Amino acid sequence: MASTDKTAASPPKSEAPPVAVAKCPFNYSLVDVALRVLLFAATLTSLVVMVTSKQTELVPVLGLPVRVPVPAKFNHSPAFIYFIAALSVTGLYSIITTLASVSVVLKPTYSKSFLLVFAFLDVLFVGIVASATGAAGAVAYNGLKGNSHVGWTKICGVYDKFCRHIGSSVSLSLFAAILLVLLSMMSTFTLYIKIRD
Repeated sequence: MASTDKTAASPPKSEAPPVAVAKCPFNYSLVDVALRVLLFAATLTSLVVMVTSKQTELVPVLGLPVRVPVPAKFNHSPAFIYFIAALSVTGLYSIITTLASVSVVLKPTYSKSFLLVFAFLDVLFVGIVASATGAAGAVAYNGLKGNSHVGWTKICGVYDKFCRHIGSSVSLSLFAAILLVLLSMMSTFTLYIKIRD
């Protein structure tokens, strides 16, 4: 009889290499730097437009046939002064964080720490810029439409250049607030991706 001692050759077990998590090919750091530079440009432009908003017009005095020159300046309103202060601090913040973002691009070893700080501070500055924009926008709206309930008259019919400056400045600060929201979301998302890896 023939021997049946054949060793069954078992198929070699193939060890599958560990599945590597695909790195995102998109470079969020460069977009972060670009958005922070854009934030600086928006806050600086808004500041310049607000600070240069002044106009003097001859306004009639009630009961007299005399016209008196009355100036309209941004520093006549506490809301506009708060607006200037908030945007000045935000502009400084954007310079500092732009430099920090550039350092993250050059040396990515500290990127997680920077992203966490960026996420917290971006949310804080969203609140600051949004509140300043709301305060300045409310005063600008009262200047544009007036308020008949409390006897405030419209001034934008007389101080048209002043009101255009205020409206442009408030619009630019609203754009800056939207940029800060995008930066906050992007910092949080990028931090999530780096922690997940």
